[in-house]
Amino acid sequence: MTKHSKPVVTVLTAPDEQEPPGMDALRARATVRFACDEPTLRDTLPGTDVMMVTDFRTEALEAAWPSADKLQWIHATSAGVDALMFPALINGDVTVTNARGIFDRTIAEYVLCTILMFAKDFPRSIRLQMDHKWQHRDTERAQGNQVLVVGAGSIGRQIARLVSAIGMKPHGIARRARHDDADFVAVHSNDDLFTQLALVDYVVIAAPLTPQTEGLFDSKAFKTMRPHARLINIGRGPIVKTDDLVDALRNGEIAGAGLDVFEEEPLPEDHPLWDMENVIMTAHMAGDFIGWKRALTDQFLENFDRWHGGEELFNLVDKELGYAGSK
Repeated sequence: MTKHSKPVVTVLTAPDEQEPPGMDALRARATVRFACDEPTLRDTLPGTDVMMVTDFRTEALEAAWPSADKLQWIHATSAGVDALMFPALINGDVTVTNARGIFDRTIAEYVLCTILMFAKDFPRSIRLQMDHKWQHRDTERAQGNQVLVVGAGSIGRQIARLVSAIGMKPHGIARRARHDDADFVAVHSNDDLFTQLALVDYVVIAAPLTPQTEGLFDSKAFKTMRPHARLINIGRGPIVKTDDLVDALRNGEIAGAGLDVFEEEPLPEDHPLWDMENVIMTAHMAGDFIGWKRALTDQFLENFDRWHGGEELFNLVDKELGYAGSK
């Protein structure tokens, strides 16, 4: 890049995706190219300094990777970066950042809502309303319940703060234990997961998808949980073995599940989870608030200005671990 030339940014989008909002602000700062598949990515990568990824097509990026002759930095417009982690990127010098912070509060609100829906039996109330049935019944108190947040990062921390506000007791699971955390009763190490699963009323998966977390919640995990406990997954679908979850719900090994992510998305229309009365499901939308796409672009622009000015980027991803570290 010469002294007066603009840096080149390639935006990788889905084929049917509209241009992300805020691109005019990016065009004022850089030469912007768009790609939506492997052939167009091969054409746009030569000379590209920075990538902004809004569509996570691992095969396309990995296949086109030899064309990346100048690439310095990839920004993922999501908290999870598992779809971008292939060996050449992990082992190379290209910096990766993510959208840590954008979705934290909204996802925490979703988790709190799901917990209260279970405690106050709202799914049944909605079914009764649809059937025009008046049926009084007692419901649970959330206050005093133990919540285990698997993944005590920035999203997990927001979850802990919100559930604490209604008197629940949040514990966390992280790589390293810490017992002086301001937001958790305690944070336990990964090795203590199964010990903690047997003690809590709600389990919230807020971990990234890594080789260590894939399939972590299987029949063994569900058999360890308490029969009245509920599972909430707002992390990544493949962390939960769906067939094992269905069996656990049918057999009464756990009391319910709140699911925003799945091993297979969209969930097939004939999947048994659709008809389970102890399941609350949404279509991978826990973090998506009105205006989130523009917020993602604004975050990228802020980091882009830092990069262009030679400053340190924020939300740096540890490519070996597969997620951004603490600020």
